[in-house]
Amino acid sequence: MKPRHKRFVAIGAGVAGLGLAAGLVLSAFNKNLVFFFTPSQVAAKEAPVGRSFRIGGLVETGSVKRNPDGVTVAFVVTDTANRMPVEYRGALPDLFKEGKGVVAQGKLTDTGLFLASEVLAKHDENYMPPEAAEAVKKAHAGSSTATLVEAGKGAAK
Repeated sequence: MKPRHKRFVAIGAGVAGLGLAAGLVLSAFNKNLVFFFTPSQVAAKEAPVGRSFRIGGLVETGSVKRNPDGVTVAFVVTDTANRMPVEYRGALPDLFKEGKGVVAQGKLTDTGLFLASEVLAKHDENYMPPEAAEAVKKAHAGSSTATLVEAGKGAAK
């Protein structure tokens, strides 16, 4: 083989190797990618069924129910506009409380129940995950806009 052909083969093998490596990295990244959704987004069917994702919001007051087995806990996550029932099997974080921020990772079942494999609670009194804080803010803005529209029906234009 001529030196010129050897060079083309070496360059071709190098490009093929880089392409394969990039493909493997992107495949691994896609498998480990976990998206965040709010209960409103899940209700709008934006979340994947059967694939792992995170849901965040506030633990609804009065919704925490512990099963007699002592390990399974059911609760409701809300963004004040919609609610999402969650079931978790395991030890909850010490900071997990009703009315406080929470992020749960797991899968949505066909029945609409979110089976959490991991539950993360907020860090301190003022902390809420940025995505959850934004979702609550949007939900409040949407409900106050609706209230203003209702109140302003009789107003002059």
